[in-house]
Amino acid sequence: MSDYKHTLNLPETDFPMRGMLPKREPERVEQWQKLDVYQRLRETREGRDVFLLHDGPPYANGSIHIGHAVNKILKDIIVKSKNLAGFDAPYVPGWDCHGLPIEHKVETTHGKHLEPEKARALCREYAGEQVKGQLQDFVRLGVVGDWDNPYRTMAYANEAGEIRALADMVEGGFVFKGLKPVNWCFDCGSALAEAEVEYADKQSDAIDVAFPCADDDKLAAAFGLESLAKPAAVVIWTTTPWTIPANQALNVHPEFTYALVDAGERLLLLAEELVESCLERFGLEGEVIATTRGERLELINFRHPLYDRVAPIYLADYVESEVGSTGIVHSAPVHGVDDFDSCRRYGMDFDQFISIVKSDGVYVDDLPLFGGQLIWKANPQIVKALSAAGALMAHKTITHSYMHCWRHKTPVIYRATAQWFVGMDIAGKDGRTLRESALEGIESTHFTPAWGKARLHSMIANRPDWCISRQRNWGVPIPFFLHKESGELHPRTVELMEEVAKRVDAEGIDAWFAMEPNELLGAEAAQYDKVTDTLDVWFDSGTTHRHVLRGSHPMGHLSGPRADLYLEGSDQHRGWFHSSLLTGSAIDGHPPYRGLLTHGFTVDAQGRKMSKSMGNVVAPQEVMDKLGADILRLWVASTDYSGEMAVSDEILKRTADVYRRIRNTARFLLANLNGFEPSRDLVAFDDMLALDQWVVDRAAQLQDRIETAYDEYRFLDVYQQVHGFCARELGGFYLDVIKDRQYTTQADSLARRSCQTALYQVVQALVRWVAPILSFTAEEIFENIPGEKGLADGHSVLLETYYEGLSTLAADAAMGREFWEQVLTVKQAVNKCLEDARNQKTIKGSLAAEVTLYVDDQLQELLSRLGDELRFVMLTSEVRLAPLAEAGDAVATDIEGLKVAVMASEYTKCERCWHHRPEVGSLAEHSDLCSRCVSNLPEGAGETRYYA
Repeated sequence: MSDYKHTLNLPETDFPMRGMLPKREPERVEQWQKLDVYQRLRETREGRDVFLLHDGPPYANGSIHIGHAVNKILKDIIVKSKNLAGFDAPYVPGWDCHGLPIEHKVETTHGKHLEPEKARALCREYAGEQVKGQLQDFVRLGVVGDWDNPYRTMAYANEAGEIRALADMVEGGFVFKGLKPVNWCFDCGSALAEAEVEYADKQSDAIDVAFPCADDDKLAAAFGLESLAKPAAVVIWTTTPWTIPANQALNVHPEFTYALVDAGERLLLLAEELVESCLERFGLEGEVIATTRGERLELINFRHPLYDRVAPIYLADYVESEVGSTGIVHSAPVHGVDDFDSCRRYGMDFDQFISIVKSDGVYVDDLPLFGGQLIWKANPQIVKALSAAGALMAHKTITHSYMHCWRHKTPVIYRATAQWFVGMDIAGKDGRTLRESALEGIESTHFTPAWGKARLHSMIANRPDWCISRQRNWGVPIPFFLHKESGELHPRTVELMEEVAKRVDAEGIDAWFAMEPNELLGAEAAQYDKVTDTLDVWFDSGTTHRHVLRGSHPMGHLSGPRADLYLEGSDQHRGWFHSSLLTGSAIDGHPPYRGLLTHGFTVDAQGRKMSKSMGNVVAPQEVMDKLGADILRLWVASTDYSGEMAVSDEILKRTADVYRRIRNTARFLLANLNGFEPSRDLVAFDDMLALDQWVVDRAAQLQDRIETAYDEYRFLDVYQQVHGFCARELGGFYLDVIKDRQYTTQADSLARRSCQTALYQVVQALVRWVAPILSFTAEEIFENIPGEKGLADGHSVLLETYYEGLSTLAADAAMGREFWEQVLTVKQAVNKCLEDARNQKTIKGSLAAEVTLYVDDQLQELLSRLGDELRFVMLTSEVRLAPLAEAGDAVATDIEGLKVAVMASEYTKCERCWHHRPEVGSLAEHSDLCSRCVSNLPEGAGETRYYA
């Protein structure tokens, strides 16, 4: 027996089977940085159509978590796919650097009573350290961007830009100072934005309180009575006893029916439909003696149960009659938005409001009965005092959902303080209110997924004015001067703000805090007070479009005032999407984005929120160290980001299995390009064998679908399409079929070069398809493609656009798409029969088999087109076609008109191609070969193939 191995075209490649991603990926990052791939990409795309994704800044505090990784990978996939499509798609990453968490961290480390200037310096230093750490992890994830020039909200230019954005809004008339209830955290000592409030269960004292009537005659008249037979009282229900000392009014619904109930010692005023449940709660029996509509109760006075003042009844549509309440609401205007609005509507002036709770949650010292007490601790004392006054009708402890600070996890309250607001219903220069402008902007925005539109619309339609001021050190200042007597802004405020912005641009926010008023105001300084408030951190990130998307930043010259896309988690409908929409609408009259993409939160395999205490946290750093960033990137692409994104060690292991399928497919393609030089060996499409034309055509079709999927941000579709192509068309059909031709035909034959041309074109397309997702692996594939140069030669797959070398089959091709689809279906049916025969020990392998296909006329005509090459397609040593009527005991298949009979070949195996052929053993010179292999030896005439 001779050794013919040297006559075969065996696969060979430097592309390894094992990815060794944790080791190789950091080396690849260094190569990208050395080559400066991002800058090279900008140069190659200069002058192309621009696509701009504006990066929502992560907060510069703590290591990145899996949510950060999801966010940055999705952005990177989009930016890379847009560059792949030929756009000039820059990516400038950013960080949110001001705000309470950083200030709190500094206070925890260095103490609370730092000098403001020192505190700001430490905050800036800490935020800078956090940015460096997060940046390293983002780069390690394979995210390509302008990491040398990110934007940071604490950069002097950004701080100055934020002041200019505020000036634009002041000039537009949207900013005002007012006393309004805002979310207030005692631990922060500051107002909170809506996005900084979360809800959690809290135990509270639920009490029913009687307010004695002070206008008996008016009350009697409202109910159509001549007089009241006994004392009367209105009963309210509340879960915030601490607000009772601040009560100034009572609210009823104008359209509800109210009852006057004789409950023994006194008459009680209650909503009619709640009388029965209220009396049961109070432990009383009673009888309704009269009813009236709520509107007839307007301005009737009742006495405060603890203090010598009255509370008038005001009409309010927000009053509800839910079970457990009384249908009457107690109103403390400094501690409730609806209460505040109701009292203002009835003419109550700001100086009439009773404000008794200090910024730390303690009552003012001169409050009778409860002065100097923390409001939460005063609750029992208030309940006790109400009981002693005979005003407590019922009391129990309940657990209910209540507002909490998202940082401190402590309860927050509404507290009316003098703050700066952006008015939602103030008309701008174009006559539209900010609310109207923002709602119109939502209509012109494309949402992915579509449900985000209704969510953001509802939030804008129902939101109150935006409180933009905070009482902190570490934030961009509100550089206003207020007249000491009138309280009005300086008439040259916008002009002065530009002067401040210039100084901040040079020296940072300390320039404002260190500035003496006379530096800007001269002799006027004595008439004005300098404002020391800082801006809400959501104003920081919400105005980045003003100074990052235009102006001096690296992508400013490309974009104008609108980005093509903002992409963040679903919580940002009430955060960054929201604040950006309001500032963009106020400054430019439209949103700063054309599209919004929302992704869900990460959960474990059981759908549970990730928690260190539960031990179900998946840290991206650990995944990169164990499996590699490409596995994490593939998991992101393979997950439906529109909902919750489940991740666990097991899920990532399954992702790694899919990765190996794609990698091994690429390795097979590369290994079988051994000896192929594209400039010399490429075969024209029309000269290629039919099967090779088909696989190139399939790749061309797939490329169209992948381009569309990327364009529509359907990365799961990209993943499924690529994986399906590798598993079905390539791994399940084409690559199996071409092995014989690739290995056994002569090295420079048309049969082999046609196949290699197809492999070359498929891998050229495939490497680009996966590059936005599997960036590290794609780079490795790319540098192993014949004729290409890798990073070592200054070339990167990330600089490429979609492969343009793919051709398509003509619609009338004899062996067109439909033909090969039917052949593939037949092959799958035959494969099942061969597998059954192997299991039954009828054959050892498919090449040891001969099959007879009993077919109807349609399949006879179709399959006979392949002639003797049908056996190469079916991977058997012989295939015979016979009429279906002669099938006898042949095995039926799922295909109508096809039955299959499998038998072991009686012929000897060829030692070179392993086919069992009748001539093996009878040829004089090469008795252990078949005649086809003899012709394929280097000295032979060569085999001619036409189809497969």
